[in-house]
Amino acid sequence: TNILFLYNLELPFYYQFWFFITFSISFAVKFPMIPFHIWLPQAHVEAPLAGSVLLAGILLKLGGYGFIRFLNPLFPLAFEYFTPFIVLLSLIAIIYGGLTTCRQNDVKRLIAYSSVSHMGFVSLAIFTHSVEGLYASILMMLAHGFSSSGLFMSAGVIYNRFHTRIIKYYKGLTTAMPILSFITLILTLANIGFPLTFNFIAEFFTILSAYNYSWLVGVVSSLGLIISTIYALYFYNRIFFGVANNYLLV
Repeated sequence: TNILFLYNLELPFYYQFWFFITFSISFAVKFPMIPFHIWLPQAHVEAPLAGSVLLAGILLKLGGYGFIRFLNPLFPLAFEYFTPFIVLLSLIAIIYGGLTTCRQNDVKRLIAYSSVSHMGFVSLAIFTHSVEGLYASILMMLAHGFSSSGLFMSAGVIYNRFHTRIIKYYKGLTTAMPILSFITLILTLANIGFPLTFNFIAEFFTILSAYNYSWLVGVVSSLGLIISTIYALYFYNRIFFGVANNYLLV
């Protein structure tokens, strides 16, 4: 059970291959990584506010910690062998998670699918085999833990006020809830990696490590950032700007 002793073990590739698969599946479910992500949106929808905050801020990051702490040091040959496959899954998570987020009408489900996309950036950074990628993955997990948890708190405040999470019923909340509107704006800008935010540093190094790994991977991951900006600004604009919905005036 001594981690330093385990690091010094030189296992044959055959054993590394199967150990890597079993370990990575366990971490991928917790992460969550596509195709093991289906439980996350439903868990956030059904969970109370405190559960969503803990899930987004702490529990999801345990999978990323496992990737960093165990897979590469313990199974380096298998880590190298599976890198193209994991990078492909990460890119799918980034694009699929972003596009799926764009069509969500439930606030908590929207934030949950955005987490799938952001965790794709984390796994991509880990498997780029670079110091920048390692730093980026750690920074991204920390930054996402704060911004995503904050967005869930904002969603919880709105739900306690109006008793619905359906986005189409919201509009013009800036007038009714100006302080929450400002706080949510800061969290939304952080979530998309706006300059001067913690997320910006993490996403910058993630894209840098992606381009160093492959220009094609860098282009696809950059497209994921554009999609992330679209759904985040739509989320904020739809809820806080415009004329107040009649539903909210009842």
